Amino acid sequence: MKLGIVGLPNVGKSTLFNAITKAGAEAANYPFCTIEPNVGVVTVPDERVTNLTNIYSSKKTIYTTIEFCDIAGLVKGASKGEGLGNKFLGHIREVEAIVHVVRAFEDTNVVHVDGVIDPLSDIETINTELILSDMEVLDRRIAKTTKNLKGDKSLQKELDLLNRVSAFLGEGKSARAMDLDDDEAAFIGSLDLLSFKPIIYVANVSEDDAATEDNERVQKIREFAATEGSQVVVVCAKIESELSELDEEEKMMFLEELGVSESGLDKLIKASYALLDLISFITTGEDETRAWTIRRGTKAPQAAGKIHTDFEKGFIRAETIAYDKLMECEGKLSIAKEKGLLRSEGKEYVVQDGDIMHFLFNV
Repeated sequence: MKLGIVGLPNVGKSTLFNAITKAGAEAANYPFCTIEPNVGVVTVPDERVTNLTNIYSSKKTIYTTIEFCDIAGLVKGASKGEGLGNKFLGHIREVEAIVHVVRAFEDTNVVHVDGVIDPLSDIETINTELILSDMEVLDRRIAKTTKNLKGDKSLQKELDLLNRVSAFLGEGKSARAMDLDDDEAAFIGSLDLLSFKPIIYVANVSEDDAATEDNERVQKIREFAATEGSQVVVVCAKIESELSELDEEEKMMFLEELGVSESGLDKLIKASYALLDLISFITTGEDETRAWTIRRGTKAPQAAGKIHTDFEKGFIRAETIAYDKLMECEGKLSIAKEKGLLRSEGKEYVVQDGDIMHFLFNV
């Protein structure tokens, strides 16, 4: 699963990407220093996996991962090709979700492409380009559906929905903000509209605002995000870049000095994982503790198939316990069994986030 980091030039995208992945993407004080997108794989922090590794003295620990793609800065007119915009919009089309970095800090040494710090204007610029690109897609689809309607009247419902979405976009609103039922959402999702992709807004603040996570600009970003049901994560990319160079002990000391319990990046990575509607189940033991990624709503046999296809084909049942319940038993399965907390689940069981699983299967 890949998330695209977008934003105007010089808002801190590449600095943030460097901090996330330590991949060394160029971060320069001029537009378009990122032409081809840099891609980095990042570990999703999960204290449950860490704790289980310690409890079972596992020889190996494997956390789940997601990919971040650093996409070059978009500018006004990107949908018409400005600033190599068509190429960059194509890169956004290839990701499952968007991380939109918005500048919420003052720094006279870092130029702003529009010459003024205005988060809502920045958001509008990016969203407008995505919307304009989507309207071209919709215009072509509407024309095709209208033509086919002459021979298939059942397409009227589809055409009505397409026109409804087009009108909504015409008001300058992103498709993700529409009120759609499940069937409508599934259809619109199939069109691969850029403004329909789930999004997190990242408010990039100054070092002074990092601990409070609040300033007037952040509030404006939060208010806008609420109108489309999107989440806001506050980070200071400059601090996160410094943190990424420290070992774990130094990092914890630094965070303690800042008065925060978790880095902005850890919060962003967790929020990004959830944005993709992903959850983790865990397998643990002396040999290995591992988090496995599945879509929310996945049933036990399909979760077993993530480990090995034979597990799914020959699935009998799953022995499972929620992580929190196991911790109530001091991490000991023997106590969990005595208390009746270890469950046996069949083929229809929907796996929950944090389930500790042991699968039984026929070869």
